[in-house]
Amino acid sequence: MRHTLFCVGSVLVSLLLAAISLRYLTHTWLLAFVYSFQVHFALAALAASLVLILIRRHWYAYLLLSVSVLLAGHGVLMLKEFEATPPATAPRPLLRLMSFNIENDNFENSRRIAEDVIASGADVVNILEAAPLLPELPRMSATYPYRIGCGVGTPGCDTLVLSKRPFLEQGVRTLGDLWPNRLVQVTIDVDGTPVHLASVHLAKPYFDDFQVDELWDLRKVVKSVDGPLIVAGDFNSAIIDPHIQDFVRATGLNTVFPEPATWPTRAGKLGIAIDHVLTRPPLRLVSVRQIEDNAGSNHYGLMAEIAIDR
Repeated sequence: MRHTLFCVGSVLVSLLLAAISLRYLTHTWLLAFVYSFQVHFALAALAASLVLILIRRHWYAYLLLSVSVLLAGHGVLMLKEFEATPPATAPRPLLRLMSFNIENDNFENSRRIAEDVIASGADVVNILEAAPLLPELPRMSATYPYRIGCGVGTPGCDTLVLSKRPFLEQGVRTLGDLWPNRLVQVTIDVDGTPVHLASVHLAKPYFDDFQVDELWDLRKVVKSVDGPLIVAGDFNSAIIDPHIQDFVRATGLNTVFPEPATWPTRAGKLGIAIDHVLTRPPLRLVSVRQIEDNAGSNHYGLMAEIAIDR
C-alpha cells in the first residue's frame, strides 16, 4: 500500500513540476494559469514531496523536493525582479491612485462602491468593468468633476477614469482584436509636472494569444509616451507570467515587492496579483496596498501612493 501511494504521489508531483518547468522551454498560453501560480504550485509540490518522504525515503522523493525548492525560489526572485531601487531619502507622495475592477454585474453594491471611492481620498480613480457605477456618476462628480469613460470619450461603460484634477490630454484606444476601448490614456498636471496614466484591461491569458497581441500594442504605446508614466489596471496575469515579464522588462516599468494579492478574493492575501500599478522613473511607488473590502467584486482593489524623484 505504501509503495502504491508513493508511486501515485510521485507521478502527480512530477506532472505538476513538469507543467511549471515548461515556462523555461516555451511560453504557451495553455499553461498561462500555471505560470502565474508558479510559487503557489511549487510550494504545494514541496509539501507533497515532504509527505512522500514520510511515506518512503527514496531518492526520487528528495529529487522532487529539490526541484520544488528551486522553482519556488526562482519564482520569488522573478517577482522581485521589477522592484524599484529604494531612494536615498524617503520620497513624499504627491499622487494617490485607486485602481479597482468592480465586476460588470456587481450592481447590488454600486452605491457602496461609489461611497468608498468618494471617501478614498484618491486623486485619480481607475475603475474597470464600471457599468454598475453609471447611475452613481452624478453624485460622484461632486468629488471627481473630471472623467473619461461611461459616455465621455467612449460609448460604453467598461473603463472609467475619474480625477480631481483636469485632464491636459485624454484618449481611448483599442488593444488587440478582442475587446474595444480598453486602453484609456490621460495626462494630469500634478504640481506643475505632467503625469501620464494608461488604464488597461487585458484579455485572460488562456484566451488563445489575444493577450500577447494586446501586450505588444501596449508596449508600443508605452514607449511612445515621454515623461512620468503610470500603467494601472487588470492584466489578468501575475507579473511572473513570461509575457508580462517581457512587457515590463521592455518598457522599463517598476512595481513594488511583494505586490498585494487581488485575486481570487477567497484566498485573501494568499492569492496572486493580477491587477497591477506600474510606474516608470522619475515616478516612484511609495506604497501599494490591497483595499480589503472587495465590495462584492471578484477582485480586490488597489490603493497606490506615488512620488516623483526630483
